[in-house]
Amino acid sequence: MKFGVSTLRALFVGDHHADRVVPPSGFTAQLTFFAAAAMAFLAVFALAMSLATGRLANRWGEELARSATIRIVAPMDQRAAQTQAALRILDTTKGVAQARALSDAEQQALLAPWFGSNFALDALPVPRLIEVIEDKDGMDPAGLRLRLAAEVPGAVLDDHSRWRAPLVKAASRLRLLGWLSIVLIAATVAAMITLAANAALAANAQVIAVLRLVGATDEYIALAFVRRFTLRALSGAAVGTVLAMIAVFFLPSASEADGFLTGLGFQGVHWIWPLIIPILAGVVAFVATGAAARRTLKELT
Repeated sequence: MKFGVSTLRALFVGDHHADRVVPPSGFTAQLTFFAAAAMAFLAVFALAMSLATGRLANRWGEELARSATIRIVAPMDQRAAQTQAALRILDTTKGVAQARALSDAEQQALLAPWFGSNFALDALPVPRLIEVIEDKDGMDPAGLRLRLAAEVPGAVLDDHSRWRAPLVKAASRLRLLGWLSIVLIAATVAAMITLAANAALAANAQVIAVLRLVGATDEYIALAFVRRFTLRALSGAAVGTVLAMIAVFFLPSASEADGFLTGLGFQGVHWIWPLIIPILAGVVAFVATGAAARRTLKELT
């Protein structure tokens, strides 16, 4: 079916006589509406997950890329001196915006999830940790490691690269799965609408034969089916999208702890993206119904 201005006008304006070819109710109408609404609902959540994991990957990458940790693994009587020596080196290192040694209370808080909040920090061989924050230009990890090895033998630099790469990769894979889910949802909608259209065409075979006898073309008949099923899918997808957007709106927002299961909603202009889903559902229905109508009409010839 050729898509032009006349087709677009007929699609939305319709023809009273042609519309009688397609049953206005029944299981095909209910199936099309329900399938479009359910798939649109799922597509909104898949889109929200994809966008949220994209933001998460960027945030993890940026935060871990701008920070590093130095562990001072030395005997207790040398730990304070080596910590001060490492801090002096960091003060003269290009690309380091800030460096500070974590206090006992901060290190105890980091270990609390594993050992509890009442354990004694001096009872464990815990190294002293130094937090390093880089500036926008970044530092040279290899050069810093050489300086530390020469002047602070107990210092171990961790630039978080081994942590950053797997986290960012995992978030990127989740984002890809979100987009793949949207593609599979669109394919499912196309399959369901194709089945419904084929059933409607087969059920109206006698009516189609009469229309052909009085001079109706296959293009005229097919457009009647395309219009009815496209509008059903469009309206169903719109309902499903609105319900899903309401559900996403009430999801927990991003917390201070940056929990993975928080902040899965849309942010800013991203709220516009779900509004495209009903349009895509209408396009999928238009293409699927048109193909089904052409194929079935040829079989009924």
